[in-house]
Amino acid sequence: MKRAVLIALGDELLSGIRNEGNCSWLAGRLTRAGWRVVCMEILPDEKDSLSKYLENWVGTADLLVLSGGLGPTHDDCTREALSSYLGVPLDGADSAYDAIIARYPAEMRLPLEKCRDTQGSVPRGTRAVHNPEGSALGIAFEVSGTKVYAFPGVPSEYRAMAEQELAPELAPVRNGTASVLVAGLPESLLKDRLAPVISRQELHISILPSPGLVEIFMRGNPADVVQAEADVRLLVPGDCLPSASRSIEEAVIQGAVHRGLKLACAESCTGGMVGAALTSVPGSSAVFFGSAVCYSNSAKKSILSVNKATLNHFGAVSSQCAAEMAEGAVRVFGTDLAVSVTGIAGPEGGSPEKPVGTVWFGIAGKGRTEAVKKLFSGDRNGIRNRASMFALFCLWRKVSEAEE
Repeated sequence: MKRAVLIALGDELLSGIRNEGNCSWLAGRLTRAGWRVVCMEILPDEKDSLSKYLENWVGTADLLVLSGGLGPTHDDCTREALSSYLGVPLDGADSAYDAIIARYPAEMRLPLEKCRDTQGSVPRGTRAVHNPEGSALGIAFEVSGTKVYAFPGVPSEYRAMAEQELAPELAPVRNGTASVLVAGLPESLLKDRLAPVISRQELHISILPSPGLVEIFMRGNPADVVQAEADVRLLVPGDCLPSASRSIEEAVIQGAVHRGLKLACAESCTGGMVGAALTSVPGSSAVFFGSAVCYSNSAKKSILSVNKATLNHFGAVSSQCAAEMAEGAVRVFGTDLAVSVTGIAGPEGGSPEKPVGTVWFGIAGKGRTEAVKKLFSGDRNGIRNRASMFALFCLWRKVSEAEE
């Protein structure tokens, strides 16, 4: 199995001012392509640290990818570190940098020209890598059988350049890996349900939980992987997303398109997060009509026709309000199905009867309305994220039932 090492550079990553996501993203792509990622590391903005790390892995790993340190500021030292490691000077890659400058309007070219000596240089004998999203050139070379790439740390630039340069390396291995997304079951319960598969020594199996979903990732002999995927789907048949879906929002949209269902949302504590997730899926406009973000009680009444008596007697965070919100969304948008969310995300607003984390969901359509209560833990962002995922889960369940 081919071996890869991924390195991110930046004091801001080590201090927690910024979160590192480039290496994690590329690790996922490489793993699905049959690579073994043997190490991911965050290093400070120091030339010596990177040089020593290169000495450890060059000649051992097949691929080494660096993220960050290629900009024009004082703390960007990746070019100098690679130059020092290779024992060669930096040379201007003028034609490559000219191609980048040509993309920009005239008023931006002078500032970019002033960065030519930094962003437009590469160690002698290496290849300048075109940046389709930004202005800093990347760097590519091979030493002792290790392919080394350095890309800028801006996520959009890093991903675009990785896709551009590593396309053959990122092609998924057919049947050598498989991934099954399971919705609605916690990791603790799922591991027991899937024990007959997880215990198979011939497979490498990872259980990867995230809010509302657990990914079962399997790697091994193609025949064993195919059988394991089939067994997982047999053990938890109603909880596995379709194989074509990479997220629960994709599963909702794809199922609605297949069945010809029109969808809508009514959101309070999630503030539009459910609608944002659904509209992130290409083709969602065919089935998703809109989300009414009704945060105040007055908005719930005027837009969704929630009864004043319901709010006065039961409160906004109640099964009755959630049900009326969902029914209101069906009427307002003229859809087949709608999901609603109303809850207490905190940190204030809770009570002994309705503590922070209490969220009610309504699901309306096809002549029937249901309401479901959940109590989520965590901070405000965590509660909102979990509520959004559960709303999508409710909608997916309804769409799936309609498909049967």
